Amino acid sequence: MLSKRGVGVAVVLLLAAAPVMAEEMNVALFTANNIWMMVCAALVFMMHLGFACVETGFTQSKNTVNILFKNTFIVALGILTYTLCGFNLMYPGDGGNGFLHFSEFWIANPENGNTADYASGGYTYWTDFLFQAMFAATAATIVSGAVAERVKLAPFLIFSALLVSISYPITGYWQWGGGWLSEAGFHDFAGSTLVHAVGGSAALVCAFLLGPRLRKYSADGKIRPILGHNMPLATIGAFLLWLGWFGFNGGSVLSADPAVTSLVLVTTNLAAAAGVISASIFTWIIFKRPDLGMALNGALAGLVGITAGADQMSPASAILIGAAAGVLVIFSVQFFDKIKVDDPVGAISVHLVCGIWGTIAVGLFGEKASATQLLTQLKGAFSVVAFTMIFSFVFFGLIKVLLGVRVDEKEEVEGLDEGEHGAEAYPNFAGNAGIL
Repeated sequence: MLSKRGVGVAVVLLLAAAPVMAEEMNVALFTANNIWMMVCAALVFMMHLGFACVETGFTQSKNTVNILFKNTFIVALGILTYTLCGFNLMYPGDGGNGFLHFSEFWIANPENGNTADYASGGYTYWTDFLFQAMFAATAATIVSGAVAERVKLAPFLIFSALLVSISYPITGYWQWGGGWLSEAGFHDFAGSTLVHAVGGSAALVCAFLLGPRLRKYSADGKIRPILGHNMPLATIGAFLLWLGWFGFNGGSVLSADPAVTSLVLVTTNLAAAAGVISASIFTWIIFKRPDLGMALNGALAGLVGITAGADQMSPASAILIGAAAGVLVIFSVQFFDKIKVDDPVGAISVHLVCGIWGTIAVGLFGEKASATQLLTQLKGAFSVVAFTMIFSFVFFGLIKVLLGVRVDEKEEVEGLDEGEHGAEAYPNFAGNAGIL
């Protein structure tokens, strides 16, 4: 047994070692947080491949090169414009009036990124930027699907740059940058409104201003289905998005906290699964046969729906939210077809309608559920959507007047691959046999 003196010496040694042990624990936590967020950034980056596959699979083969080019260019464009402008417009630091503030051009002061606060156990400036930059291009990618098969390439890319560098960061600042929605108590954990409804509302405006594809609607108002050419590719895309959402929502914890992160991943997964089941059952009932496209969009609808409250929901609530989103997306797709808003991939229904539903669900089922919270959620969703729609109408409308936004009828019939790129996605090599 230790003597009293021995115990006293041990206590003194432990107390002396405590600061060192605490510092080591903080370094370990800091490292874990950064590694997790960088892995999540990679998963979100992979989602862009998912969007490209879904959009390609749901559309006609003659437009494949065009769609793949758009989705490739938008990612690069989004990262660069967010670097130049968007990041500091979205996270401007102190100052501002809660609605709009821009501190500096971040790229002019790269030394900011060298700050590593090990003591807080948080994450570096670089990690934060990398994760947020992967989010930024998502809004424009959502729009891409809704305007597919008839939009001019250059005008669309100009609009995408404006959306990612100005509109998306401004409304993102309102909540995530400490703006007026944050002060009002609005809750949007990973972006049902701030990412998905933003992309969906811009998609609605652009699809409306473009008009429907040729022969999509007959003179007597009947809807003529234009079938996608590659459902295996669309299915691969949907599963890539489902996987990527573990990074989209999981990284939004902004740490590797095992309790919160595991809850977020569980609620995310359950909502997606429930969306598939509910969408499949309802289409089976309505159309007398199961519909693969609706099942895939059901998964995406569930994922969008849970994104606002993934950190607050119980597993049961997540299933309910996802199932409701899976049903909602079916009726939404039918509604937009009836009013002749042509959306080849269902992006408006998945991202705008289900994004708003997920935001409202926070006030109905989340830990903060109350009449006051519900009103705050409605106010936040309406404000963000209204701003984005006005912005999109002004700038996409201006581009339409100045440059034109729609390809001519001949190019649309022949396909944008040939008209915009002079290339084919699926060349007939058999017809070129013997040619070196």
